[in-house]
Amino acid sequence: MKEVKKICCIGAGYVGGPTMSVIANKCPEIQVTVVDINEKRIAAWNDEDLDKLPVYEPGLKEVVAESRNKNLFFSTEVDKAIDEADMIFISVNTPTKTYGKGKGEAADLKYIELCARNIARVAKDDKIVVEKSTLPVRTAQAIKDILHNTGNGVKYEILSNPEFLAEGTAIDDLLNADRVLIGGDDTPSGKEAKNILSSIYEHWLPKERVLQTNLWSSELSKLVANAFLAQRISSINSISALCEKTDANVAEVSRAIGKDSRIGPKFLNASVGFGGSCFQKDILNLVYICKTYGLSEVAEYWDQVIKINDYQKRRFAENIISTLYNTVSGKKIAFYGWAFKKDTNDTRESAAIYVADTLLEEQAEIVVYDPKVSAEQVYADLDYLNTRSEAENRRLVKVVNNPEEAAKEAHAIAILTEWDEFKELPWESLYEMMLKPAFVFDGRRILDKHYMKSIGFDYYRIGEGK
Repeated sequence: MKEVKKICCIGAGYVGGPTMSVIANKCPEIQVTVVDINEKRIAAWNDEDLDKLPVYEPGLKEVVAESRNKNLFFSTEVDKAIDEADMIFISVNTPTKTYGKGKGEAADLKYIELCARNIARVAKDDKIVVEKSTLPVRTAQAIKDILHNTGNGVKYEILSNPEFLAEGTAIDDLLNADRVLIGGDDTPSGKEAKNILSSIYEHWLPKERVLQTNLWSSELSKLVANAFLAQRISSINSISALCEKTDANVAEVSRAIGKDSRIGPKFLNASVGFGGSCFQKDILNLVYICKTYGLSEVAEYWDQVIKINDYQKRRFAENIISTLYNTVSGKKIAFYGWAFKKDTNDTRESAAIYVADTLLEEQAEIVVYDPKVSAEQVYADLDYLNTRSEAENRRLVKVVNNPEEAAKEAHAIAILTEWDEFKELPWESLYEMMLKPAFVFDGRRILDKHYMKSIGFDYYRIGEGK
């Protein structure tokens, strides 16, 4: 079996950075180089101050500190790293298309294709190419076609090795993975490539957790895993709407059904909706693939998961408007949290963005406090929607560095991210600073209802009647 001495990973984002840091840490004999054309991002990965890493994940800076500049390197020299590597991971962004055929559903593969063409141009000896990005089914085929038709006589094995990281627990997910999935061809050289990649993970994971499949199964399993998780969230969120109308408590319903061993308790917390870089994108991808093959009923079934998620965000925003006497124009509303969930600075598809958008359409003034998200990011997220001008976003939205400043003279506080620190805030003194009646809309169900009401708040929590 061929020995891997050098690994190159193209893409230094949320997947590439942490995954390669752990591989370097656990395989000290392999040199791992993470490359990206984004100079600012690479500079941040190389920053002396580990708090400035571009990705915030608990445990990441310790892993980076241990291996960086020993056998873990971050560089903008893409071609050099490709040339020297025995194994190349592709870990670039695959956003949903915003144009053309498949707009709004299909994944945009232009970055993947650019990577493949780059590898084809540079490579002089045989390589194992591993797709690590979340990709639609059949991407491996596209990569193969590009690599095998370049005519430099280089042999490639293409593997699919989807990531199953949850942001906020990525390092733990890598170190203690439930399973690692490796898809590849069932040819002798395909099997050998799968075994080579398996042996890297077997440095720290038991062999039985590394599953080998064909390429299609591996690529599809990733989409389906995320679709099933998202489906559970939409299912409980749809019930939260019914609970609010009937005075049932969604937490009690969740607990009751979660005790059924066939259902289990995970992913049954009602909230303002799911976000993140994968759930929506992967379901849209699944929907698009099903439509492509004429399976319209299947496509419709999965599309409903996203519709319920959009409904939940809209419902939360509309409840704020109707509770504040049907007008939020000129009213100050404090947003606690902008990240899509706690323990990450990632805001992709965060519910906060869409709730803010609805309130801004009603001329509300929003003040955002999030412990890990920068003002620059908040404005970028709102500008990206193109709902109003950049100037108007900056006029109506302020980003502050502490929760007190956000609450000062606010009509309402909306909790959009379940950061632990929000449970410990001095709610009595926040109440004093706010205009009365003071409203709290808890979109993450993290506060104690009786305590909040005893202070004097008008307190609303998703999934419970007033």
